[in-house]
Amino acid sequence: MDIESPAKLVELLDRQAYLADEGLATAAFLALRMGRPLFLEGEAGVGKTELAKTLAALLEAPLIRLQCYEGLDAAQALYDWDFARQLLHLKAAEAAGITDVGRLEGEIYDRRFLIARPLLKAIETQPSVLLVDEIDRADDEFEAFLLEVLSDFTISVPELGTIRAKTPPVVVVTSNRTREVHDALKRRCLYHWLEHPAFDREVAILLRRLPACTETLATQVARAAERLRQAGLVKPPGVAETLDWTEALLTLGARELDPGLAAATLGAALKYREDVATVMGNGLLGGLQGHG
Repeated sequence: MDIESPAKLVELLDRQAYLADEGLATAAFLALRMGRPLFLEGEAGVGKTELAKTLAALLEAPLIRLQCYEGLDAAQALYDWDFARQLLHLKAAEAAGITDVGRLEGEIYDRRFLIARPLLKAIETQPSVLLVDEIDRADDEFEAFLLEVLSDFTISVPELGTIRAKTPPVVVVTSNRTREVHDALKRRCLYHWLEHPAFDREVAILLRRLPACTETLATQVARAAERLRQAGLVKPPGVAETLDWTEALLTLGARELDPGLAAATLGAALKYREDVATVMGNGLLGGLQGHG
């Protein structure tokens, strides 16, 4: 797909119900045009992962997701041999009277016995969108390994040789900044910090993603979320939580937000007991009606 400008990308993302501002659209446009990974950093729930999903839908390419976590190693991200199938093949060869060791070794290390994990799958799939989600949760060693893969999009399998991407995948790397990611990886990417959306944009997102939502309810929920983000909570609500909160209210038949409904559905927006206690103890849900 030929996307000629950031403004055009804003329009195309909007058709997929993703409302991007000029800064994010420019960063994503340049990543697509320059063939560089896009490194998105920001609080959880601001739309980093959703952008990768939307780009995959827009480009009509499969989304291949590598969810990072502590202890993730290269084998879990790259490939593994299907030992059970290899063993079955050896038993079948033995039953057929095949004893040529060289032939058998060549057969069991054939590509058909290789299980592609996300990185290899993304390199072999054209086109594709590779989402490396929450890289800040992985160890430093994995981060260095990922940098090597992203540098040339090749993977070496000792038994098979080098597998190279004919067309490199579109890569989106996300971080919630639970720790600092090394400069080397960031330098390989185009970087963008994703803020919580401005009030007007959040209202627009709620109305676009939840057609049943009234403008009054969207305005009041966005205002309440804005207030909660200024309350010094452990985990302030992101857009994802605001959408969940609004959907919960709609499920209860709400057309506007009042303190009672807000308190009853607060678990859709806040995920820590301490945050709920802070909000309820400080009366932050009072006076919600009429805001906006």
